[in-house]
Amino acid sequence: MIVKDADFVFSPPPGLSWARRVLIKPCAGYPLPYPATTSPKLLHNIITGIREISNADILIADGTASGESIYPTYKALGYEFRHVLMLDVRDSIFIEVENPLTEFYAVESFWVPNVVLRSDFLITVTPFKVCGNSASFSVANLLGLLPVSKYQRGDSGGWGALYELGIEKVLADLYFTLPFDLGIIEARQKLFCTGDDDPTQGKTEDYGRMLIGEPQEIDSEASQVAGVAPEHLSLISEGRAQLEDQMGA
Repeated sequence: MIVKDADFVFSPPPGLSWARRVLIKPCAGYPLPYPATTSPKLLHNIITGIREISNADILIADGTASGESIYPTYKALGYEFRHVLMLDVRDSIFIEVENPLTEFYAVESFWVPNVVLRSDFLITVTPFKVCGNSASFSVANLLGLLPVSKYQRGDSGGWGALYELGIEKVLADLYFTLPFDLGIIEARQKLFCTGDDDPTQGKTEDYGRMLIGEPQEIDSEASQVAGVAPEHLSLISEGRAQLEDQMGA
């Protein structure tokens, strides 16, 4: 669903009303304001909407590519919300979770933060960001939940081991292994990075929209708007067919 930004008020889906713990994964890996990262205004909007129907615990969790603490970044971004627990994924206990696809694309299992597995409703929230030919929307945003300590190459940080496997295939596998209930793309502006993944270099265009819905579906809509065709989205479609065949067997 695409709505005008001026009209956007977060209305939680019915499934959220029974949740006792809601986890929100913003795009917060850089100490840079929107549109490089998720704005505190949108997070406040979401938190307010949740509070209208639920007294659930609300958690916000993310991590940095460097493996350093994310708390200074939270502060720089103005992430200060009452009665919300701010978490750094690097402090989590990680549990190995198997990919449900029998014919996985690149990764048979992922190390996942236990706080994600113990949450009842999962929301991924990201700006509208395109770097090169790669769309960085709600599915790609999930990469920040994975432990740098287990996937880095050398001392450089990041998820180099996963990029070596082919990041588009990895993202498709991650979508199935770490299924999120809802995705929100903050498209008040569209950011087009000139580098591969450098939000400090690029151009912005006003768009004035918000996209909300199932993560792959809204990523597909955003990709059409951006004029890109991320491989991981087509792989996810193939994976869905595979799961249907598995269930029918």
